[in-house]
Amino acid sequence: MRGEPGAPMVGKAVLVTGGSSGIGKATAIALARRGASVSIIGRDTRRTTSAAHVIRAAGGPDVHAFTADLSSQAEVRRAADSVLQALPRLDVLINNVGGYWNTRHTTDDGLEHTLALNHLAPFLLTNLLLERLTTTAPARVVTVASNAQALGRIDFDDLQGERGYSGARAYNQSKLANVLFTYELARRLAGNGVTANALHPGVVSTGFGASDPGRVQRLLVPLARPFMQRPDQGAATSVLVASDPSLEATTGRYFASGKPKGSSRRSHDQAVARRLWQVSEELSGYVRA
Repeated sequence: MRGEPGAPMVGKAVLVTGGSSGIGKATAIALARRGASVSIIGRDTRRTTSAAHVIRAAGGPDVHAFTADLSSQAEVRRAADSVLQALPRLDVLINNVGGYWNTRHTTDDGLEHTLALNHLAPFLLTNLLLERLTTTAPARVVTVASNAQALGRIDFDDLQGERGYSGARAYNQSKLANVLFTYELARRLAGNGVTANALHPGVVSTGFGASDPGRVQRLLVPLARPFMQRPDQGAATSVLVASDPSLEATTGRYFASGKPKGSSRRSHDQAVARRLWQVSEELSGYVRA
């Protein structure tokens, strides 16, 4: 297999969601250069296929490109089935896909879009792939959250913003949900060789939120863009948590700027985490056999 000399990921199979652009694509390229067999999931067939060519050119020995709109539960299940058929092993799952919508949208499943894509998609996909991760162990689940988790609150009385929607509130809630999910997953997987960690990638210049930006985004992002990180810089923490040999046994942690960092008080509420897990099972229709 190709890869940089001494590449730590040779022989490892990695799946990156949202891998057709931005941080996800940069993460996939960096891991391919470290010798990993990288697979990506993207929403657009053309862009996903194009990204796979770039990853392959970067040194990826085996690159699989899967197309799926992960805001759809049926698409998540279809993607998981395709991954399981194509990949006999899965060493790292990177839940990178996410989005921001200033106005409320619902998916084909009738779910609020931010919650569906940012939280329920990684929740469902991870659970559907968990047996493959476990049989491959040691393995890792890496979920890209955001420091917006510190502003989030899980509103079980209006989880989907039906009574009153705010794009920022929905996004912050979804990022807190990412961290709560990660910590609860780590507790549930304790001792089986699969770790679960979350991270903040930094403030990165991508097309994030461009399809439905809020007023603040429209005004401030153009001014802030020169000071934002490049996608490859934003991918650095994802790459570290996915590949650093010293982190093989590290689980239930939150990373930022390449280092473990404390997350919000709310993210450590185990009662909320357990309730969120149960609600997520109900909303996603996932029932463990």
